[in-house]
Amino acid sequence: MTLPATDADFLLRLDDIIAAHKGREGPLLPILHDIQEEWGHIPEAAQPVLAEALGMTRAEVYGVVSFYHDFRDHPHGRHVLRLCRAEACQSMGGDALHEKLQRLLGIGFGETAKDGSVTLEAVYCLGLCACSPSAMLDGEVIGRLDETRIAELAAEVRA
Repeated sequence: MTLPATDADFLLRLDDIIAAHKGREGPLLPILHDIQEEWGHIPEAAQPVLAEALGMTRAEVYGVVSFYHDFRDHPHGRHVLRLCRAEACQSMGGDALHEKLQRLLGIGFGETAKDGSVTLEAVYCLGLCACSPSAMLDGEVIGRLDETRIAELAAEVRA
């Protein structure tokens, strides 16, 4: 198990986060949200500590972290750009736009640019089906994407 650089500080802060939620019904999700808020991702070293504290297996904790697309097990870029890959967006030309954006950014889905500027993620519905194709940049939804807007997004996240 590899801990972040400040082992003692990491464990103390992790213990504080766990203690703040341990008495709640279903504490795992709020704990994971707080951990990600603190470190920008769910460090691998936190998972066995969580499992022991909550009486769960490591596999159960890992399963939750890996199931929900909002949880990351590695740091993300300064910007997070999510592109909808659901049927409505695909039917409106989303696949071609996705390919163009990947070329412009030089990364694929699930990757972070080498300069740390952006992480590109696929999602399977943003609830903007009537305004497809759609995306989400740093939590803000964007509908009716076209080639011009894709180029603007690429320039924005690389600036």
